[in-house]
Amino acid sequence: MKHFLRSIPHELKIIVLAGLLLSAIGCSRKEESSAAQSKKKLRIVSLAPSVTEMLFAIGAGDQLVGRSSVCTRPEAAKSLPVTGSFGRPSLEVIAALQPDIVIDDELSNKKSGEKIAAMGVQRATITCNTPDDIPLALSKLGRLTGHEKQAGRLALSISAGLEKFRTSAALKQKKSSVYLEIWDSPLWTGGKGSYISGMIAYAGGRNIGDVVRKEHFAVSPEWVIRQNPDVIACMYMAKTAPASEKVMSRFGWAHVSAVKNRRVYDGFDNSLFLTPGPRVLQGIEQLRQKIHNQNDEQ
Repeated sequence: MKHFLRSIPHELKIIVLAGLLLSAIGCSRKEESSAAQSKKKLRIVSLAPSVTEMLFAIGAGDQLVGRSSVCTRPEAAKSLPVTGSFGRPSLEVIAALQPDIVIDDELSNKKSGEKIAAMGVQRATITCNTPDDIPLALSKLGRLTGHEKQAGRLALSISAGLEKFRTSAALKQKKSSVYLEIWDSPLWTGGKGSYISGMIAYAGGRNIGDVVRKEHFAVSPEWVIRQNPDVIACMYMAKTAPASEKVMSRFGWAHVSAVKNRRVYDGFDNSLFLTPGPRVLQGIEQLRQKIHNQNDEQ
């Protein structure tokens, strides 16, 4: 470059140097623009309550611009625009919100996911089938949103908590059988490999629904009677009387161990048991206390 500049007239040198300076400034501005773009907060639409709660828990709640109708936790989520029901998003509403990314659990309509992708919007799926999946889900959300440190700390805390529950449960030689009633019309529970089955195991119990390999399924009253659970946990609010009272007054259930020993419980925050998320340890602890109360009194 020095030899080149020596060989040209002084006036041309000025023009060349000016051009090089402008080029350098232009490159610098492009780099700054690229850096600013990379630091830009993503506009996120969450289509699953588990995802919404986890995003708020890792400090990414302010990046949410839309949610599903069932994303009601934490309280701050309720102020966000609703983009449709769980598993059935409104593509028109999503398009109007102009998100950078849509995060779902498992859309009931796979074509909706394809249409979202066709809109040019990035998609991510975060599925938690068991409590063990939660730390991994938090870490993934942390990477997606730029909150790796907060997500990492929370993931480690939950992993440590789960390990303590696992160790405690392993020490129990006899595990109480548990029937977790999700709904009463029809009777509905969780099967082997389900999220609630995992929570029962961590709490030191044995899920009677593990004889069926399904996430959720309907059962008959006769089936529950035959299983004779030691503990019954009702995850819903009855309209006319407490759910526990209704269960204990069911015809033919008087000799069920949980009814006979008055180990039928209600009043749970069902979101702790039915929505995977950052409060998983609280849900396990609630269930553990009920199971251990029974063991202590026998």
